[in-house]
Amino acid sequence: MFTRFLYIFIISILTVACSKQPQQSDALTAARCLEEAEAALANDSILQGETLLRKTIQLSEESADWHTNYIAYQRLAQALSESNPEEALRLMKKALTVYEQHPDNERNYVMLLDYAGTYASQVAFAKEDSYDEALGYINRAYDIAKKKQMKDMMCQTLTSLANIAWAKDDYRQAVSYARHAASVATSDLKSGTQQVLARSYLSLNMLDSAETVYRQIEPGSDFHLAYIVQSNLAKIAIRRMGATEVEDSVDEAFWQIEDFYYKALQQKDQYYQASLKQEIENQQLEYRSKMYGRTLLVVVIASVLILLATVLALRYRIRMLRQQRELEQSKLENELFMQEQEKRRLQQEAAHQKTLLHQSNEVVTFLQNFILERTEVLKKLNQSGDSLITLSQHEWSEIERTLNAIDNNRFARIREKYPEMQEDDIRLCILTRLGISNRTIGNIYCITISAVQHRKLKLKKDVFRESNPDITLEQILNSK
Repeated sequence: MFTRFLYIFIISILTVACSKQPQQSDALTAARCLEEAEAALANDSILQGETLLRKTIQLSEESADWHTNYIAYQRLAQALSESNPEEALRLMKKALTVYEQHPDNERNYVMLLDYAGTYASQVAFAKEDSYDEALGYINRAYDIAKKKQMKDMMCQTLTSLANIAWAKDDYRQAVSYARHAASVATSDLKSGTQQVLARSYLSLNMLDSAETVYRQIEPGSDFHLAYIVQSNLAKIAIRRMGATEVEDSVDEAFWQIEDFYYKALQQKDQYYQASLKQEIENQQLEYRSKMYGRTLLVVVIASVLILLATVLALRYRIRMLRQQRELEQSKLENELFMQEQEKRRLQQEAAHQKTLLHQSNEVVTFLQNFILERTEVLKKLNQSGDSLITLSQHEWSEIERTLNAIDNNRFARIREKYPEMQEDDIRLCILTRLGISNRTIGNIYCITISAVQHRKLKLKKDVFRESNPDITLEQILNSK
C-alpha cells in the first residue's frame, strides 16, 4: 500500500514538473520588448526594430504602461522619419497625446515637441508647404527648455530652428540660430550644431567661416561624420577655384559613395536578422537544457523517497539521463563552435568583397583617365593655347571611338536616339564630355566664348528638350 502511494506521488511530481511552463517564458513585457527593439535599431536592423516597436505599443497599451507607450511611438517615428515623414509626424502626434494625458518628465516633453517639429518641417519641405506647424512645436519646446535651463534641450531646439530657417532659404537666420545653439551646446551635441552652422555659412558663400567650423568638428570614430566633413572641405576648395563643373562631378561621386554606404547598411541588416534567428534557436536549446535539469532534479528528490528495493533501478536511470544530457551538451557546443566559425568566415568574406569592389572602382577610374590623357587628339587640344585648332575627320573618329570604348557606347546611343543632330552638335558634345574649356572650343570653331555658350544652350533646349537652367549640358551627357 505504501509502495503504491510512493509511485503515485512520484508520477504526479514528474507530470507536474514536465508539463508546467513558466507563464511568462514566452510573453515579453513592454519594457523588455522596447529594449530589444532599440538593440535591433542600434544594429541597423530597421525592419526588425519596427516590428518590435509595434509589438511594444500593443503590449504597453494592454498593460497601461504609458511611459513605455509614448517612448515606443517616438522611437517608431524616428525609425520611419527617413522613409515616411508623414507617418512619422502622425506617430509623434500620437506620442504627444499620450504624454499630455499621462505626463511624467518635462525633458521628455521637450524632446517630443522637438521631434514633432522636425518631422512637420520634413513634410512641409517635401510638399513645399508652410512651416508654421513645425515652428509652433519647436518654439514651444524651446520656451520650456529655456525656462527650465535645460541647456542640451535649448541647443537641440535651436538647431532644429536653424534647420528650418535653412530649408526656407533664410540662411542668415539659420546662422543666427546655429550660433546661439553652439554657445549652449554640450559636448555630445556640439558636432551636430557645428554641421548646421557650417552648412549655413556655405549656403551664404562664406567659405572661410564654413571651413573654420568644419575643421573644428572632431569626427572621432564616426566615419560617416568624417565623410561629411571631408566632402564639404573638398567642395569649399573647389568652389574657391571656381570649378563648378568639377564640383558637380564631386557631388555625383559623393552621392555614389552614400549609395554604397546605405547598401552596406542593408547587408548588415540581413546579417543581423540571421544572427538574431540563430540566437533565438540557441535560447530554445538552452531552455530545453534547463528543463532536462529540472526533470533530473525532481528524479533525484523522488529517488530519496522510493523504497530500498527501487534504489538501484533509479540510480541506473539517473546515470543514463546524465550521459544523455552530456552527449546533447557536447553536440550543442560543437554546433555553436561551427556556427561561430562560419560567422567569422562570412564576415571575412564580406570585408574582402568590399575591398575588392573598392579597388576595382579605383582601377576603372584610373584606366579611363589614363586612356583619355594619352589620346593624341586630347594632347593636341590641351597644348594648343589660344591658337587656331584644326582636327581632321580621322581625329574626330578616333576620339569618339575612345569615348565609346570607356563610356559604354555613350555617343553611339546619342546618335541612335537623336538622329536629327548635326555632326557639329555631336562634336560639341564630345568636347564637352572631354572637359575642354569654352575658350579652346571657340578656337576649334573660330567663334567667341559667348557664342560657344549660346550653342551649348541651344543644343540643350532644341535637341535634348531640357528647359531647366540649373541643369548643364555636362549633366545631360552624363545621364545618357
